[in-house]
Amino acid sequence: MKKHTKLYLEWNGYDTTDFIPCEICEKQAVDIHHIDSRGMGGSSKDTPDNLMALCRNCHIKFGDKKQYKDMLKREHKRVQEWRGLNI
Repeated sequence: MKKHTKLYLEWNGYDTTDFIPCEICEKQAVDIHHIDSRGMGGSSKDTPDNLMALCRNCHIKFGDKKQYKDMLKREHKRVQEWRGLNI
């Protein structure tokens, strides 16, 4: 398991067998997305505030596209606040 995936699961209290909802559409998430690309800062981007669960469709549609970065940050913050997690 990738380090950032493990961090996301632990931070959110998920087990590897749990249903993990996409933070945009709530379908089954299959990717843990770096909101700010790791290519622009290495593993220092592996933080709870920079990692969000996305389904494949939302990852393709919104991931790594500058015009959606602010929306992804807002949605991630909203989801984390709803879960009672401070990021």
